Amino acid sequence: MNVVAQITIWNFIYVCKKAEIGHDKIFSKFKLHQPAIMKSASSASRWYRMIPMAFITYSLAYLDRANFGFGAAGGMATDLHITSAVSSLLSSLFFLGYFFFQIPGASFASNRSAKKLIFWSLIGWGALATATGLTSNITLLIVIRFMLGVVESAVFPAMLILLSRWFTKNERSRANTFLILGNPVTILWMSVLSGYLIKSVGWRGMFILEGIPAVIWAFFWWRWIDDDPKNAKWLPADEKETLLNQLAKEQQAIKPVKNYLEAFKSKTVILLSLQYALWSIGVYGFVMWLPTIIKSAPNMDIVTTGWLSAVPYVFAVLSMLCTAYFSDKLQLRKIFVWPLLAIGAIAFYLSYLLGAQSFWVSFVLLVIAGASMYAPYGPFFAIITEILPKNVAGVSMALINSFGALGSFIGAYLVGYLNGLKGDFGASYLFMSGSLFLSAIITIIAIRKQTPVR
Repeated sequence: MNVVAQITIWNFIYVCKKAEIGHDKIFSKFKLHQPAIMKSASSASRWYRMIPMAFITYSLAYLDRANFGFGAAGGMATDLHITSAVSSLLSSLFFLGYFFFQIPGASFASNRSAKKLIFWSLIGWGALATATGLTSNITLLIVIRFMLGVVESAVFPAMLILLSRWFTKNERSRANTFLILGNPVTILWMSVLSGYLIKSVGWRGMFILEGIPAVIWAFFWWRWIDDDPKNAKWLPADEKETLLNQLAKEQQAIKPVKNYLEAFKSKTVILLSLQYALWSIGVYGFVMWLPTIIKSAPNMDIVTTGWLSAVPYVFAVLSMLCTAYFSDKLQLRKIFVWPLLAIGAIAFYLSYLLGAQSFWVSFVLLVIAGASMYAPYGPFFAIITEILPKNVAGVSMALINSFGALGSFIGAYLVGYLNGLKGDFGASYLFMSGSLFLSAIITIIAIRKQTPVR
């Protein structure tokens, strides 16, 4: 088709749109192929709208979850006379609240509205995070940390449920990865910002200033997000129809599962729950205590601690993006999970063996461990939506993520406990190394073939 003809058609489309005639009907009527530019623009619309909203929301959740380690290292423990045992309890209580309320929240998101659940969660966790900077009572602080976990508990599975409604199998690993990038990217800039905030306004000011944005963002979320493509007025009708048909076709290839109990009894789901618990021990032991580990080096101030704490997450972001891209391109999941967890385990073990001789050797190995632990998230959560039908996939992800929260509780508490008990970090490195290695082994056993659960 020559340029003049294309311009004529585009002008005709414009006139018809003014008259409220859909371009999909126009092309169908005249038996024309839609220009590639229209197809790519409409495909991009989902990514440009949904992914930034999901990323920023999860980023804010992770900010208010992970900044406790900086508060503890930046004077909170001293000011409130918090012992190492109580500090470990406070760090891990978040995950206990997170563990208990995953499944009810995911059920609400699946059967009613992920949009509404996340809106109220944003307001709740922003208020609780701000309250952390206002209290001096240890008992109240314990309650706040537990409730913060409760409020945030359903956000991650609700987000995965939401994305599974908006992105197809060929897109899902990347979509999940862009969501989970909110984790390392947040820690990256939070590590630097929190160091400066503590130096400028103290640990109380840091918690307050980092808690308020979640409350404000809740109203942007409510304005821009739709629970389902069929309700999205901004999505072109032709793409909406194509997307819904593709998602329905994918579900037809998965054997129906009657109810949640049947899904929970699946050997694959049980093993993945155990796998994710062990994986999370390594991740959250690392996240919660990395600032303390770095701060313990000779002549290390809080600002330098912040900059160095950010480095592993730069490499984590790069590794996550590369892994997600190749996982979707090759349509392989398992091979992009267990080898990377094994590398993380080896890096922790080598850090234990060699780190005593040099801080910088230990630090480089910790960077490798951090990047390796984060890389498999996108492919891992894509697996679940590809082996279970949508009526149980959301709550099954919540169950798996609940065990991840339990592992996070154990990791955050025991790593802190071992650090205090031994006076060094060798025992905690071995603990995280062993957990990641077992996680890699269970991945191999759990997913022998990537076929739907029977």
